[in-house]
Amino acid sequence: MNTYTYEEIEIGHRETFTVTVTEADMDKFREITGDVNPLHKDADYAKDHGHKDRVVFGMLTASYLSTLAGVYLPGERSLIHSVKTKFEGAVYPGDELTIEGTVVEKNDTFQLIIVKVIIKNQNNEKVCKAELQVGII
Repeated sequence: MNTYTYEEIEIGHRETFTVTVTEADMDKFREITGDVNPLHKDADYAKDHGHKDRVVFGMLTASYLSTLAGVYLPGERSLIHSVKTKFEGAVYPGDELTIEGTVVEKNDTFQLIIVKVIIKNQNNEKVCKAELQVGII
């Protein structure tokens, strides 16, 4: 876990990590949220609706934004103030996602950073983009 202070972070600071989305992740997410949409649960249903397999919950994909802020950028001193997210492609079980965040702005008055995030799959296809406003405590 990173422990960056506000002063240590510069515009252009970048952090990246990868994760593979598993069937177990999907099962846990469904259990926590109660989202039983068949697109996420039934491979035949998903295929009948134009997908190659069950579709990973968008919010499961977006949950890695929390990991980015809370573990990598800035790490333990983070407090997310806002998240703007746009899903750009489907994620499927077994996909390896690369989450990359770059600091594009700093606000000295409130000790906030703005982080632009891109999430890509193993084929280098963008599946999600986001902007985080993160306070550093």
